[in-house]
Amino acid sequence: MPRSVNHVAARARRKKVLKLAKGNFGSRKNVWTVAKNTVEKGLQYAYRDRKTKKRNFRALWIQRINAAARIHGMSYSQFMGKIHASNVDINRKVLADLAMNNPAAFEAILNSVK
Repeated sequence: MPRSVNHVAARARRKKVLKLAKGNFGSRKNVWTVAKNTVEKGLQYAYRDRKTKKRNFRALWIQRINAAARIHGMSYSQFMGKIHASNVDINRKVLADLAMNNPAAFEAILNSVK
């Protein structure tokens, strides 16, 4: 009895991986074994960095709020403490955006919690 091989599915599987490897340098984009390793590693990084991205943005927002608060003579921790104490329900993302793009509104919030 002849050996049964499903070339259609195997080809489709390889094409899918090679499509994901598009844009890589040299043999990483067209050699099956190298491309497969590259794509697997890339997907691992993508999974990991979706979580890291949230961390990085929170850190950026905190830096921006801190810089804007210090212009008005208050540290980040003092500012956030007073915001929570006065029950102003506004998140760091919005505060950072106001600090960057609308300093007058940020100053108004800061004066209201002082």
